[in-house]
Amino acid sequence: MARHPLQKFMVSFAPGDDVYQEGEPGATMYIVQSGAVRLFRVAEGHEHTVGVMEKGDFFGEMSVLEGLPRASTATAVEAAQLIEINGSTFDKMIKSNIEIAIRLLRKLSIRLREAQRNLLEFHAAGLRSSEAKGTIQNEPTQAPAIETGIRLELVEGEHVFPVRTNETLIGRYDPVTELRPDVDLTDADLKRSVSRRHARILRTGDAFSVVEEVGALNGTFVNGSKLVTGKPHPIADGDRLGMGMVQLLFRI
Repeated sequence: MARHPLQKFMVSFAPGDDVYQEGEPGATMYIVQSGAVRLFRVAEGHEHTVGVMEKGDFFGEMSVLEGLPRASTATAVEAAQLIEINGSTFDKMIKSNIEIAIRLLRKLSIRLREAQRNLLEFHAAGLRSSEAKGTIQNEPTQAPAIETGIRLELVEGEHVFPVRTNETLIGRYDPVTELRPDVDLTDADLKRSVSRRHARILRTGDAFSVVEEVGALNGTFVNGSKLVTGKPHPIADGDRLGMGMVQLLFRI
């Protein structure tokens, strides 16, 4: 078996061991190779879980990028092997695992969008407060009714996942970015073969297609044929979709 390119940076933690504590200075980030690590913050004497990191997840990256103190406590909930990354090895980590790089960029993009949205909301609130009191605000327009007959069904199991929008993301909950896909296969994918952002179902009029996301691992298949990443493939009622080891039926 080929040696992991970052093997020399592996560190081990027993269940209950702290990787680091909230408020500590830090200059390293971690990638989970095995086991699980819980991130939590303490507020008013109570622990609030941020997320549980599993194989392929990373955390602590802001200490590497900006030298910030730890924003949470990280504790191993089971025996865990982590890759410890400092600034000098950051580039090696990016080169050795493209999915980590994509998710890191996505996480930073999400934070940027949130900051921009908060700024716009703050500006809008300022404009509203400057208007005369008693002005009647327009009610928000209701979203149109959504068709619910389109769905994905697990081949083995009773899970049914509605396809409610023109662009439906399929994957698993990502504690790194705190994003949950429209079709969340976390509970159905016990082998963790589905990527956090694995594929999307696109609707154009009455036509449907599926496209594999950049960085998805373990393949996406339509009736046994492997898809090319980024290239939409048409699908129809009764087609069998493979996401890693999870098999789904597309139904209209």
